[in-house]
Amino acid sequence: MTDLIIAQAFNGLVLGMIYVLLAMGLSIVWGMMDIINFAHGLFFAIGAYLAFTVASWSGSFLVCLLAVPLATALIGMLLEVTLLRRLYGQNILYQILMTYGIAIAGRELVIMLYGPVGKSFDQPELLTGVIPIAGIFFPIYRVFVFGLTALLTLGMWFVIEKTRWGSIIRAGTENLKMVSCLGINISRVFTLTFGVAMAIAGLSGVLAAPMRGIEPFMGDLILGICFATVVIGGMGSFAGAVVGGLIVGLSQSMVTLVLPSASVIIIFMVMAAILLIRPRGLMGIRD
Repeated sequence: MTDLIIAQAFNGLVLGMIYVLLAMGLSIVWGMMDIINFAHGLFFAIGAYLAFTVASWSGSFLVCLLAVPLATALIGMLLEVTLLRRLYGQNILYQILMTYGIAIAGRELVIMLYGPVGKSFDQPELLTGVIPIAGIFFPIYRVFVFGLTALLTLGMWFVIEKTRWGSIIRAGTENLKMVSCLGINISRVFTLTFGVAMAIAGLSGVLAAPMRGIEPFMGDLILGICFATVVIGGMGSFAGAVVGGLIVGLSQSMVTLVLPSASVIIIFMVMAAILLIRPRGLMGIRD
């Protein structure tokens, strides 16, 4: 029984790290650009479907890891330049309607291209099997996902905390007008920021595909979970995104052991409980 609990907790950490990646991108866009991006889940699904296509063409999972984030970043930057940029400073309802419309249109386009039936995505051959750790067997692919997402999280922390671009992001989260007064091209920063966030979302879809399969509505559920993760951790907080993602992943995974049907509702129960104690989330830096 102990081995089962440990293995399930590890699965929760892996799932949580996927949520961390998604929450980081959503939190950056929400915190700096002041856009509530309802299309974030769409890019998760696009990443998974593009991985299916790229893997079919190339037969290489490594190519998927490199090409798909680049493709979703380019798509995201194109949307920011052509559609979202027109809504900066407008009523937030216009932004919600725009991003929600993009999500619906994108989902229907996916169904037109790939059909309504889900796709299976096999794990890469090099990452199949299990690895024994302290007498407990863990799937190699999940160990790989945990390690890669942990490295990406550390890399994003370094970029945000130790680089000039990260300083601009953090300053923009606090006071966007002041950043503009310093002569920084905010439009370019916004485009790059949105592209990076969509690249992270696309990569999350690639990593999740072998674990959960691919289907057109996969972005809808993940969007709600992603928002819950950001709210739990605190909007605008990088550390909050990490903590929130791990809490959500562990909660969902451990509840699955005793009551699988409650694996989704537990996320929002945890969110409600935390908001009762800390209305801004665990590490929220903005009201």
